[in-house]
Amino acid sequence: MVLLDLFFTFFVIGAVSFGGGYGMIPLIRSLVVERGWLTFEGVSNIIAIAESTPGPIAVNMATYIGSTVGGFLGSLLATIAVVLPAFIIMLIIVKILKNFKDNVYIQAFLNGVKPIVIALVMSVGVLMLIRCFYVNFGDFSSTPVFDFVSLGLSLGLVAIKIFYAKVLKKNLSPIILIIFSAALGILIF
Repeated sequence: MVLLDLFFTFFVIGAVSFGGGYGMIPLIRSLVVERGWLTFEGVSNIIAIAESTPGPIAVNMATYIGSTVGGFLGSLLATIAVVLPAFIIMLIIVKILKNFKDNVYIQAFLNGVKPIVIALVMSVGVLMLIRCFYVNFGDFSSTPVFDFVSLGLSLGLVAIKIFYAKVLKKNLSPIILIIFSAALGILIF
């Protein structure tokens, strides 16, 4: 029963989400927490892991959540379910849209979806930023505690990036920043 619920949940997420993986994160978070599969903090941790591993973030999140809830079969079903609607929709759109690519209504729909996708992606970024700097964000029974260590680390990483770009005139590989950030996180936290 859990496997069927897992498949249906991620199929719905894949079917109603626009804007790619980042646009799916708010819906994934609300449905996964609502079903009790993970906590709000657990989803935030999965976002960080899925962001730092190769592959699309929504697929990585679906795979991890599916594995947590239903083992290997759960991860397989969740992964297939989250990409299946996009696959089906793209097949249909390619077939139909080539006949209607200059249609005013189609263009209006696509232009109307753009601000929604931007807002969804920005909401994820703002929530992750708040969770990064406030230790007990989400616990509304107490006053949020600001984490100055996280602020210092973030400012340090920005300074390193600026130093490489402006002073050394080189591009710093994101992989080096990820490894450096992981090492700092392990050492400090």
